[in-house]
Amino acid sequence: MRTDLSSQISLNRVSPKYYKPENAVERSVLTRYEKIPTYIYETIEEGVKAIATEVINKIQERQRDGKFCVIAAGTGSSLRPLYAELVRRHRNESVSFRNVVIFNLYEYYPLPSKDSRSSYQQLCELFLDQVDIDKHNIFTIDGMIPQESVIDYCRLYEQRIQTFGGLDIVLMGIGREGNIGMNEPGSTLSSNTRLILIDATSRTEASNNLGIDNLPPCSITMGVSTIMSARKAYLLAWGETKADIIRKAVEEKDSDSLPASYLQVHNNASVYIDLPAAAHLTRIQRPWLVTNCEWNDKLIRSAIVWLCQLIDKPILKLTNKDYNENGLSELLALYGSAYNVNIKIFNDLQHTITGWPGGKPNADDTYRPERAKPFPKRVIVFSPHPDDDVISMGGTLRRLVQQGHEVHVAYETSGNIAVGDEEVVRFLHFINGFNQLFDGDSNETIKKMYKNIRKFIAEKKETTLDTRDILTIKGLIRRGEARTACTYNQIPLHRVHFLDLPFYETGKIVKNPIGETDIEIVLKLIRTVKPHQIFVAGDLADPHGTHKVCTDAVLAAIDVEKENKAEWLKDCRIWMYRGAWAEWEIENIEMAVPLSPEELRAKRNSILKHQSQMESAPFLGNDERLFWQRSEDRNRGTANLYDKLGLACYEAMEAFVEYIPL
Repeated sequence: MRTDLSSQISLNRVSPKYYKPENAVERSVLTRYEKIPTYIYETIEEGVKAIATEVINKIQERQRDGKFCVIAAGTGSSLRPLYAELVRRHRNESVSFRNVVIFNLYEYYPLPSKDSRSSYQQLCELFLDQVDIDKHNIFTIDGMIPQESVIDYCRLYEQRIQTFGGLDIVLMGIGREGNIGMNEPGSTLSSNTRLILIDATSRTEASNNLGIDNLPPCSITMGVSTIMSARKAYLLAWGETKADIIRKAVEEKDSDSLPASYLQVHNNASVYIDLPAAAHLTRIQRPWLVTNCEWNDKLIRSAIVWLCQLIDKPILKLTNKDYNENGLSELLALYGSAYNVNIKIFNDLQHTITGWPGGKPNADDTYRPERAKPFPKRVIVFSPHPDDDVISMGGTLRRLVQQGHEVHVAYETSGNIAVGDEEVVRFLHFINGFNQLFDGDSNETIKKMYKNIRKFIAEKKETTLDTRDILTIKGLIRRGEARTACTYNQIPLHRVHFLDLPFYETGKIVKNPIGETDIEIVLKLIRTVKPHQIFVAGDLADPHGTHKVCTDAVLAAIDVEKENKAEWLKDCRIWMYRGAWAEWEIENIEMAVPLSPEELRAKRNSILKHQSQMESAPFLGNDERLFWQRSEDRNRGTANLYDKLGLACYEAMEAFVEYIPL
């Protein structure tokens, strides 16, 4: 089974000419906006092989000179593939690390005990324990030193680096706030190793990487100055969630609000990224600004939308002068005039709009996103958590039902860890009260459970994991809310499926990898329903990764059916939605479903049925808006963009991109 198909989704075909320049002259032209040398690879595997080769060459060069190679190493998720490749080279190619000296880039503080999950422990598991580094050459920061000793300790850590001649290499990722190491926004260029408070975004990201739910509040980190002193700095980033922060770090002015941007003034720093992480760099997103383009429909659409936004004009009012003055004269040569390009893109976008997401019966579907037949269709909406369906496509979901389609909703996970303890207490009060009123207070099981759970929650520490009983109750709360929302949207409860995929049921933020059991559960449902439409989460920016794993489970199941040449799949279309964490770029939208003010209000009501996910929801990410607010803002934003481009004016729009099985 192929279980990582979401990583192979490519919305735009990027020509190699934009990221693989043939010579130095081409590179200088393409990278004119980039202030740090940036190397783009088609895949993570290709990227880490290139970095591993450079690092090993430096290690072996120092070996030949009889010297140590001093490396500062972080533990972010971007570094994991690199460590795996270095371990592979050690095992398969006998690469030796005996002359390597390692300094841990940062450690969490204060660590409760020596057994606490730490950055150093993770570094050992990923790399140090699997190669032949001399244990005497490994130096890490002590996360248990007394607070009054931290300043002196940090000074000694810096001195120890200097006793080995300074850092040869620093290996690091980039945080979502642009932090390097644990240097948060506001860190100065002159900062040395020090104690720093971790902000909420970095805590969330670090907890995902480290595998623990509750991190200490602080970190002792190498400072920006320490990192900048390294003779070679490698910054790694993979995946679309890093695209925006990479563009800012590489192309915008260096600033203490984005510590990674300081690498612009390093004399030997390089950024290594894959194509998804490079998506917002000028040479990838707006290549017409730096070179001659290989034009395709999506790139033309992207260019015209950009031009409209730049000069604040709708599509049909763009002139030859507008194109010539903004680097798009190639399109005039290609199409003859602005008018011809304008009409093409206007019609292209107009054809994405449909009020019939399941296809309009007895209508010409030549220019419609969905086919007219069969009608009605069997539809499965896969929802990673028990509210993603209504957050991301609540209006479309409601319209599919109203237009007569057989709509099934499949909730892939229980969502139990996203329920606050106060919700459990509230439901326990109800159950206990119900027991007393209608069962004469005679149910000893309920009384005992009520007492035990109340005691557990009252004594619960921040690091304590919920019991299975509490997780079950939290899961029941989410199920009840999901059923209420489905009933509100007129979906019969026998078409509401709770899959409870096993990978999720760890009781912790960090989940297990996807397994065959997860995929078999999805397979059973799609083989039973044999859908004509599948809606699946394309919103892979979920900070805890649940969306990605759930989407991988669905795509893997579809892949199995494709291999089996399943008949139902020949007449099925798969649509990807977004909404909770991001929205589709307009150049990628293939179906836009308009919502009236009444429909948007109904969508909001659907989301509000999930009461446990309102103000008390534990995982809102780094966006302070509640999920219904995010959803409405994004839907209105999409409609507003269509309006400004001179297309139809609607209250809101939900957008979708088709997935073609690989």
